[in-house]
Amino acid sequence: MRNQPPPVGQTLPRRHLPLPAAVDRRRLLWSYAITVGFHHLVALLALMPWFFSWTGVILAIAGTFVFGALGINLGYHRMLTHRGVSFPKWLEYAFVVLGVCSMQDTPARWVAVHRRHHEHSDRQEDPHSPLVNFFWGHVGWMLVDNRDLVRLGIYDRYAKDILRDPFYRRLERTLLYPTIILSSWALFFLGGFGAALLAGDPIGTAAQFGASLLIWGVFARTVLVWHITWLVNSAAHLWGYQNYETGDDSRNNWFVAVLTSGEGWHNNHHADPRSARHGHRPWEVDLIYQFIRGMEALGLAWDVARPAKASVPSRRRSTDVRPPQT
Repeated sequence: MRNQPPPVGQTLPRRHLPLPAAVDRRRLLWSYAITVGFHHLVALLALMPWFFSWTGVILAIAGTFVFGALGINLGYHRMLTHRGVSFPKWLEYAFVVLGVCSMQDTPARWVAVHRRHHEHSDRQEDPHSPLVNFFWGHVGWMLVDNRDLVRLGIYDRYAKDILRDPFYRRLERTLLYPTIILSSWALFFLGGFGAALLAGDPIGTAAQFGASLLIWGVFARTVLVWHITWLVNSAAHLWGYQNYETGDDSRNNWFVAVLTSGEGWHNNHHADPRSARHGHRPWEVDLIYQFIRGMEALGLAWDVARPAKASVPSRRRSTDVRPPQT
């Protein structure tokens, strides 16, 4: 039968999409292009011996989990976008601040774009389908003008529930967002500088140590987290296997799952977007979900959304991911 879905675990033939109709490739979004380019250039300083320290390397690696997994994957994605888990407000805001330090835009903007992606996944209206090409799905989509992603319009359609919260409104309307980012930069540098001075190092050595923490712990880590996050949009829609027929090209990609602490089980996620658990099969390890379970056991997480069928996956259609109408 032509319309019969393929067996579980088999991937669909790859299609090709045109750019979204609202995209104007001639209009570069300079704020995004300069930010992305600047961070990549500064991160290259990590290759210079003067900026090297093992403490900086450790902070960069640890930061991929703290700022990437907890800030973006848990905070921005599973908690805010899909409402898959609830935390006390102080802890919710803490996760969001970690996400802000990853410089992937404000929470409302991130949520709105991601909800639109789910609504139009791997169709022309999808903001970042890699079925256009890999570069477009990975990073190109954010560097050019797309009229469908104009802030006021996309917020009104996809992020009203987020902007009801005064904290998230302040991140949009005041200087709080850049203040958090610049403060985190200062914290890394001054923390290293001060620690070295307390250890008895001269000012020059202390400045070098502080600079190493800034370059590795902020810029190298930010670029690393960017590409890890972007792989979910690109690689996890091109390579891997499918447990579910979701009507799009979302894939379960073990390599992306390892890098993202569980976000790479992307086909499972598209089959049940609200679920806080992305790994559905026994071998699909999901560290973020295990973290959520630990917080739940401590009484710091509740309303944890679990898969409709948490045993061996059976074929289900993708659920709607429109924002809560509250």
